[in-house]
Amino acid sequence: MKSIKKNFFEKYLHNSIALCVLLAFSINFIIEAVSRRSFFDCLDYMTGSPMTFLYNSFMIFFTFSIAYLVRRRIFVYVMVSFFWLATGITNGVILSYRITPFTVTDLSLLSSVMSIIPNYLSTVQIVLAAVAGVLLVAALVLVFIFMPKHKQKINFKKSIAGILILGISMFGLTNLAISQNWVSTYFGNLNYAYRDYGFPYCFINTWLNTGISAPKNYSKEEILGIFTKEELSDMNIASVSGTNGERRPNVIMLQLESFFDPTLLENVHFSKDPVPNFQKLKSRYSSGFLTVPSIGAGTANTEFEVLTGMRVRFFGPGEYPYKSVLKDETCESIAYDLKRLGYGTHAIHNHRGAFYGRNKVFPNLGFDTFTSLEYMNSVTKTPKNWAKDGVLIEEILAALNSTESEDLLYTISVQGHGQYPTTKVIENPAITISGITVESDANAFEYYVQQIYEMDEFVGNLTEALNKLGEPTVLVMYGDHLPGLPISDGDLVNKNVYQTQYVIWDNIGLKKQDQDLYAYQLGAEVLGRIGIHEGIMTKYHQDHMTDTGYLTNLKALQYDMLYGKGYIYGSAGPHAPVDMKMGVKEIKVEKVVEIGKKYYIKGQNFTPFSKISLNGKVLDTIFLGPTVLGLLEEVKPEDVSKMKVSQVEKNNEILSTTE
Repeated sequence: MKSIKKNFFEKYLHNSIALCVLLAFSINFIIEAVSRRSFFDCLDYMTGSPMTFLYNSFMIFFTFSIAYLVRRRIFVYVMVSFFWLATGITNGVILSYRITPFTVTDLSLLSSVMSIIPNYLSTVQIVLAAVAGVLLVAALVLVFIFMPKHKQKINFKKSIAGILILGISMFGLTNLAISQNWVSTYFGNLNYAYRDYGFPYCFINTWLNTGISAPKNYSKEEILGIFTKEELSDMNIASVSGTNGERRPNVIMLQLESFFDPTLLENVHFSKDPVPNFQKLKSRYSSGFLTVPSIGAGTANTEFEVLTGMRVRFFGPGEYPYKSVLKDETCESIAYDLKRLGYGTHAIHNHRGAFYGRNKVFPNLGFDTFTSLEYMNSVTKTPKNWAKDGVLIEEILAALNSTESEDLLYTISVQGHGQYPTTKVIENPAITISGITVESDANAFEYYVQQIYEMDEFVGNLTEALNKLGEPTVLVMYGDHLPGLPISDGDLVNKNVYQTQYVIWDNIGLKKQDQDLYAYQLGAEVLGRIGIHEGIMTKYHQDHMTDTGYLTNLKALQYDMLYGKGYIYGSAGPHAPVDMKMGVKEIKVEKVVEIGKKYYIKGQNFTPFSKISLNGKVLDTIFLGPTVLGLLEEVKPEDVSKMKVSQVEKNNEILSTTE
């Protein structure tokens, strides 16, 4: 038996190009079948686009070539196979929860993803996944230990030459594939691209193709030539707060998670209107469809477009600027623009402050304060453990009252977030639905509709609260993307899954002007309605939307501002990062009290995320209320006076600490 095993390995698993071809073909078929969740759909793809399928198989085959540089070739075959199968199966799993496929960018979001896994998977599923992970690692270790090595001495010259030949072939084949339209370098729709061009090509593309490419003939003259001399002159005039002593209105941008009008679904019926307040506002105030860059996920990219006036699709496929360029660079935004006019600038989000790295990105977008979930009290949760949006009213009013000036508030809701349960969770929903025949889909839709019905109540309560406040205010509300539910273009009255809706409520008498917009145009449009033309991107959208070179010049401006030499800024240079404060309510430590050999900190504005800390170390703490924290571990008496209070998010990252 041992002799047979030995002969098998030596005959078939060493220097076996045929084995690599077979593995590549099989792996490609498996990951495409998993992505499509159908053996027959994969067969249709393979026979309908044979050259695309073979090109992707060759890409996988090329990755096996590294085995010829080591003696443990069997282990390399297993590891490379594991990589492709793991990423391909992950893509299939992700597509069962959201519409956007798996990209390399998702790996950079891993810490954020890990924090919300309990919202998607049950405890049993998480445990089973962890056990499976441990077993896979153990299997790889056993393969490494027990699989035989290649006996012959490695001819590195020959191996490297072979790999170079394969690399050149890969390069040439890629150019051929692009020229013959087997694949494309432009992904207008990431989901469709993965389906049409194959997982291996698209996944690798999201790694290699990032940022914005330099425009042809990039120069100072070309960039400045986008604007007229008068426009350039206006940009260089120092702005001042107020207009003839008149107060400008507050501007509130309210990004509603996965929110849209479900009555746009054809052949689906509801026991009553799911969004009556939103419908009433649309009938009275300016509204329209809003084309957003993603469906089912990608909140941060819609957010980026609205805040900056920049188009996400000019970046690499699947790229999140929050996780790439904005980690280290500032970017012009409506927050920076309004700061120049004397506005206070605030961001609010009833979810983790570190999600998408917002606590580090928002200072690069011009925000003075950021109030995240860790700075909120009285938070109620959905059955899927997302914070309900009603808590945002108090936080919005607190931000408005925190300054004497006009304010910009960028508020990001979370209640409508998926995953939506496929079993019945709410026994007596306020709204029932009909017209969906698949029971699991019907349960998911019913749960979703219940959440947006409550979000709509929040919208009604918010406009009422702002009316009572009495300050001149413009409130822009819109959905960041459609929910991660089985919705296609054909299911919608408007026939476009990339469209949500917006409405511009105000108490200053703005004229109703309905029009459809792209997310990157929304901020400039709103500011234009109230007579504000501050900012390069704002002015560009307001003055040049009808230009024949509108998108070409928009891309050139984005490159110049984020990756180029910043010609458009002139001598002023790009914006400086803001020393942003977390939360608008000051968290104070007033005194430390000792009761029965236990220490308690009394103060103000504590939340369930408030922890007692000592020299940067978080101590075991119990939240007893907004004014009292209890210490659950011992400290030296001489260290008591050094104790502070830190806001600590669920992944144990400290967001802020009292002075």
